[in-house]
Amino acid sequence: MTKADLVLVNGLVHTPSGPFQGDVAVVDGKILGVGSYPDAARRVDCTGLDILPGVIDSQVHFREPGLEHKEDLESGSRAAVMGGVTAVFEMPNTSPNTDSEMRVHDKLERAEHRMWCDHAFYVGATAENAESLADLERIPGTAGVKIFMGASTGSLLV
Repeated sequence: MTKADLVLVNGLVHTPSGPFQGDVAVVDGKILGVGSYPDAARRVDCTGLDILPGVIDSQVHFREPGLEHKEDLESGSRAAVMGGVTAVFEMPNTSPNTDSEMRVHDKLERAEHRMWCDHAFYVGATAENAESLADLERIPGTAGVKIFMGASTGSLLV
């Protein structure tokens, strides 16, 4: 059996099968397994704590570009990681809106080496880009298409 670098012990471990009292073993920053692991370089007592897999937040508003004084890709993703979030899908209602291939690539470039977690970006649907949405959502790094049914920023209203 591989020796773990870290074992989180005595926590309430949440899995698809349901929660159970147990340990989570970690090697090189990745989960080795769940169960009982008596031997590890470092053990952390998690009695009374819940142990969850990484959380995915499928709707974040980091406000970059255009409103970085509120939050940007780096600060928002860092805050997400501190809360246990390991992946985010960022909304397109920025200034300018993320509604074209050029703007998706701009966001991907802004995110490179700055975001602290896995990420993807939504493309905003508009009357002007409706014909190209199928192509836009296939751009690597795109989470999908966001359709705003009520008022939003710019022309993000269908």
